[in-house]
Amino acid sequence: MYVVTGGAGFIGSAIVHKLNLEGITDIRIVDNVFESEKWLNFKGLRFSDYMNRDEFRFQVASDKLPFHPKAIIHMGASSSTTETDFEYVIDNNLHYSQELATFAIERDIRFIYASSAATYGNGENSFSDNDDLTPNLNPLNRYGLSKLLFDQWVVRHNLQLKIAGLRFFNVYGPNEYHKGSQASVVYHAFHQAKDSGSIKLFRSYREDYADGEQKRDHVYVKDCAQVTFDLLSSPEKNGIFNVGTGESRTWNELARAVFKAMNIPEKIEYIDMPEQLREHYQYFTEADIAKSKAQSICTSMNSLEDGVEDYVRNYLTKSSQHMCT
Repeated sequence: MYVVTGGAGFIGSAIVHKLNLEGITDIRIVDNVFESEKWLNFKGLRFSDYMNRDEFRFQVASDKLPFHPKAIIHMGASSSTTETDFEYVIDNNLHYSQELATFAIERDIRFIYASSAATYGNGENSFSDNDDLTPNLNPLNRYGLSKLLFDQWVVRHNLQLKIAGLRFFNVYGPNEYHKGSQASVVYHAFHQAKDSGSIKLFRSYREDYADGEQKRDHVYVKDCAQVTFDLLSSPEKNGIFNVGTGESRTWNELARAVFKAMNIPEKIEYIDMPEQLREHYQYFTEADIAKSKAQSICTSMNSLEDGVEDYVRNYLTKSSQHMCT
């Protein structure tokens, strides 16, 4: 039995799909689906059961879980970078993660969890996943802080020697349609180009970056799922690892990749960034993947162009945008 929390979500459902491809179907998906469209991500997936997050959390806390997982892949989180309810974010992203990590370690259950590049803030303390730098990171929003607080808790108690954490950079790919405004720029760019023939990007508010020249490390969700499976298959590999390509690319380059994949002329428009985002906006991210490479993690990642082409041509332009249909 493998448990995937957040298994109805974007990265979580991609991981379930990867497990299926590897012949694993004894999977318990834990999530809060309710009335959201996330249930559509279950199409084509093979898993043994679904459990509501709150019920799962109660059973873990009371030691009444009716099965013993081989592994817990913890992707469940409040993932909105604009969420303003601090109490909710901290409980969901910090306390819940602490409970699951403690439960797994005490029972010798493999534990892999999702962290985020949002922990790095604007990168003034580098984008290195070196444990010694973790206490000094400075995130720009509540989401990033909640993820950092858990990473710091892990390092403070030397738990990175027993579990694996994944600092995902800018993830894009199939199964993200339900995320609304939090979906990737690739997703929004495709629909803008399809509807109007143009792609809208935020203007820059820093003199050292031209419009559209803000840079991010864009990573394809299929690569995130592969990294997770590699760590699942190698329980001796532990630590907090960056998951990115190691190469930052501009939003302009991303837009051009979308136009090329759609085979339509390029037309980019620059629009004002909402004021509430301007002080919390990351102008540059780039994963330092030296530690990952040293342990043969993140060794083969899709380029931005290859990932966008696969996403656009094999999912976004088709009637179904689900990874396994």
